[in-house]
Amino acid sequence: MKILILSDIHANLTALMEVVRFAYPYGIDKAILLGDHIDYGMRPNEVIRFLECMDRGTCIGADAGIEIAINIWGNHERAIFDCDLSQFSSDRGKKFSSYTACILSVGAKSYIASRMNADGIQSVTLGGKSVLAVHGSLDDVFWKSLTTESACDDYTRYDYVLSGHSHKPHYFERYFDNPESRLRGKKKTVFINPGSVGQPRNHKPEACYAVLDITSGSVHLNAVEYDVKAEQALYGDEVDEFYKLRLKDGI
Repeated sequence: MKILILSDIHANLTALMEVVRFAYPYGIDKAILLGDHIDYGMRPNEVIRFLECMDRGTCIGADAGIEIAINIWGNHERAIFDCDLSQFSSDRGKKFSSYTACILSVGAKSYIASRMNADGIQSVTLGGKSVLAVHGSLDDVFWKSLTTESACDDYTRYDYVLSGHSHKPHYFERYFDNPESRLRGKKKTVFINPGSVGQPRNHKPEACYAVLDITSGSVHLNAVEYDVKAEQALYGDEVDEFYKLRLKDGI
């Protein structure tokens, strides 16, 4: 069972389409979406429509789509739907979120409200493994990134912990003490952040994603090139050019 892990698409349809086009032929069975589908990019409605189509297969050119197993809110969905922009660190971020709220279609709002998990966190069993998906971390589901330093014993019950929010990919393992474990008293938990599809901040402009083979345990962090200039050309004077320019350098 191969799972496509996507996070922080941020209304970047060009990047999302390229990721799915590149990953689909490798036999993806399910997708886990870690939130922030919208905002900071110019096509939130189109991204939502694409995700709806992806689930049905009609946007991929195949008879079967990619089943979305988990689809959680990020801090941007939360802030816009709660009408609370107070936790954004800059005025330009608040203004962009206000712009996004104004242009969201009825269909996009309905999808976010009814087809996404507003808790920003969800666990599921896949392939006999316990998987936690959280936009941020257990410290703060929406606004605080999970790091190597914060990967505490609270995560020991899970085999895989998938998180986003930082826009920086990571993979690391923790071996927690577990007296009931047959593996020399240790329980392994794998932590994966796929990075950001649409607003990478790892100093590379490529669209990031991850693939987890739940059967073999292999994890592949990948990034694909997309037409950054085409996406930048969509930005207008309604929003701060900062969000347009940062796409070039992945910052």
